[in-house]
Amino acid sequence: MVIKYIERDISSIIEDVNRFFSVITVTGPRQSGKSTLLRHIFPELPYYSMEDPDTRLLLKDDPKGFLTSFEKGVILDEIQNIPELLSYIQTIVDLHPEKKFYLTGSSNFSLMRSITQSLAGRTALFELMPLSIKEIQAVRKDNTVDDLLYSGFYPSIWSGKNIPKYFYPNYIKTYIERDVRDLLGIKDLDIFQRFIRLIAARIGSIFNATELANEVGVAVNTIKSWLSVLQASYIVYLLPPFFTNTRKRLTKSPKIYFTDTGVAAYLLEIYSPQIMNRDKMRGHLFENMIIMEIMKRAYNKGESPSLYFYRDSNGNEVDLLIRNGERYDCIEIKSSQTYHPDFTKGLKTFIKAFPHLSGKQSVVYGGGSIGKVEDIHILNYIDAL
Repeated sequence: MVIKYIERDISSIIEDVNRFFSVITVTGPRQSGKSTLLRHIFPELPYYSMEDPDTRLLLKDDPKGFLTSFEKGVILDEIQNIPELLSYIQTIVDLHPEKKFYLTGSSNFSLMRSITQSLAGRTALFELMPLSIKEIQAVRKDNTVDDLLYSGFYPSIWSGKNIPKYFYPNYIKTYIERDVRDLLGIKDLDIFQRFIRLIAARIGSIFNATELANEVGVAVNTIKSWLSVLQASYIVYLLPPFFTNTRKRLTKSPKIYFTDTGVAAYLLEIYSPQIMNRDKMRGHLFENMIIMEIMKRAYNKGESPSLYFYRDSNGNEVDLLIRNGERYDCIEIKSSQTYHPDFTKGLKTFIKAFPHLSGKQSVVYGGGSIGKVEDIHILNYIDAL
């Protein structure tokens, strides 16, 4: 069954903010539903893709005339492909604040630089990730953890327009490899493909550029450059370490995750929920999913979350710290369906080391919600989210 549209939680905040800004900009991964979202919220507005050759031709001769011709507004998709339009938009909205422009972009690297230069203070910025578990549950509730991890969260899969078997190979070839080729001019894609698969095998691990450079056979600076493009294209996410001004020895390097577990599962050659269930990376992918869900929850409210992980020199670790005022809510993430008291070890270490910074403590896992154990919340991942 094909579902025409899956409602997005971010819609209400965009509709509200629209009253106060002439320009709305929505960024996020390709195929996360950015243009579909805007066309659903503003169905009466014309839509143009900046990747369409006909649109490019239309804009070449008279961009200002084109942009001023829309009385009620216009949706411009993948605006990073013609960044010079942002200067024209700036001029237009300064003179005619009633004009409305709705922009999308899938390359945070180039788009944000252009927006900072041209539209600072004139646009409201939002980040749209692939679907959240809550959004998926609105259309299908009977998903197992393995279904979610394997299928990923892209709207075309959950709306019935595509399936993981065909979606992800195409996604990687069409978008990831093309975007990287455009941004970096990589000629030997085999080496880059090896790099991105090695990245997938390190989900939930500390990023080590030197180690990766040795394995791939390129310079450390090349690894860092490739990773920055994957970040800018919303393919990977680096979770920074928690740090303080104390002399305690804490990890200084970030952990690496993927924006979507479906992309990672394909790169890891996990081709079904059944294989996922017994794969050694399942726990890491579960951790990846929960961290991204918490990020999506904040983005869907128009917020930018402050997320970290904790690891000390003795290997004590907390998977996720969420800054909440002056304190940090701490979450340990486990894919197991059976609760074990050892799950709270890292949380207790953090509480002991930083009692004045410790907020709510939780274990999020694959089993049933238990309630509190020694003031630590033990929650099923659905209940927690």
